[in-house]
Amino acid sequence: MAGTLLLGTHNPGKIHEIQLILGDLGWTLRSLRDFESVGVAEEHADTYAGNAILKAQFYARSTGLVALADDSGLEVEALGGAPGVLSARYAGEHASDADRRALLLSELDRLATDNRRARFVCAIAIANADGEVLNVSEGICEGFITFAPRGSSGFGYDPLFVPDGYNQTFAELSDEVKNRISHRARALIKLRDHLRS
Repeated sequence: MAGTLLLGTHNPGKIHEIQLILGDLGWTLRSLRDFESVGVAEEHADTYAGNAILKAQFYARSTGLVALADDSGLEVEALGGAPGVLSARYAGEHASDADRRALLLSELDRLATDNRRARFVCAIAIANADGEVLNVSEGICEGFITFAPRGSSGFGYDPLFVPDGYNQTFAELSDEVKNRISHRARALIKLRDHLRS
């Protein structure tokens, strides 16, 4: 019998994506929205996997549950891989998704480059209540950055990112498509076998 799996996020978009991909495995999925008294894990590692592990360990120890946490980011080739692991804090600690998108577009405009290549990277870690890391998986989705935001679905940089082989941004694609090809989906799909066991 699978137990309870804590999703180490308050982000409704992430919670929705994870539930769609892992919801049929028999685990009871809960999120940090059910644990408002739990603090916020520090993210001071210089890799996605490092930050995912820090968060999974913190939330697992804080709640006594098996915890899943991810760290993801957008890497833009012309910006030397930025914003990368700093994607969520790219425009400052309290900036909105729209602020981060505007800054990214202005940085690319400033460079006056035709190179719009980018990729989303996601690392997902699972830790038990003792803080032991049980699994780490990674997913990557290659694509390019649009010249203006498009679409109303998704979150973060989704309205700017067109995955290879498609003409629509992540914010325009259906959940069904996005949850098959996205960086987070690819990492979660790798994780499914571990959760089954």
